[in-house]
Amino acid sequence: MTLLRRLLLPFLLLLSACGGAVPPDQSPRILAMGDSLLAWHSLAGKSISDTVSRELQEPVVDRSVSAARILYKLPISGAAGMNIGKQYTPGEWDWVIVNGGGNDLWLGCGCFACDRKMDKLISADGRDGAIPAMLSELRATGARVIYVGYLRSPGVGSMIEHCRDEGNELEARIGRMAEQDEGIYFLSNKDMVPYGDRSYHALDMIHPSVKASSEIGRKVAEIIRAN
Repeated sequence: MTLLRRLLLPFLLLLSACGGAVPPDQSPRILAMGDSLLAWHSLAGKSISDTVSRELQEPVVDRSVSAARILYKLPISGAAGMNIGKQYTPGEWDWVIVNGGGNDLWLGCGCFACDRKMDKLISADGRDGAIPAMLSELRATGARVIYVGYLRSPGVGSMIEHCRDEGNELEARIGRMAEQDEGIYFLSNKDMVPYGDRSYHALDMIHPSVKASSEIGRKVAEIIRAN
């Protein structure tokens, strides 16, 4: 390998992960948008989207970005990807895989006194807020949506253990929203992690392990196959 290729390889890998490179002979019909739940392991080709692609034997364009939020408004040029809604790229999408909201609560209000933030994300009945508005725009394109829920911590050694109640409430509201539109599918991962089992999380005990990403990806693929 030449010196130039060695220098460029990390940059090319990053472009491949962020740009959702697809085979030139097959038009993609699946888009993924979200935060690190989807983006984790993308450089290794073992993210949730990578698993969906392998399971279905078709390309998935993944625009997810770690630390992205639903309510992100910081005016930094080139940071549009930090707002999950702005990750959308026009295309002939049959499916859009989405996640988000956790960083708004964890980073935005520390999972304490988050009632106002929660209501901005999504109302108690699931009808109003930034999340329903974003999904309404996606549905208007004709695409069906799979909203992927977060893993819960295993009750040991996690910085986000105290966010459990807020996570449960956020996803209860998302579930109510999904019940109102047959084109929105909510995939809950609330009960995936057995108590005390660290194998579903990365070393930081926040992000998914390869095992968890693979399992979630298979569940997403099952929804697409069945519909």
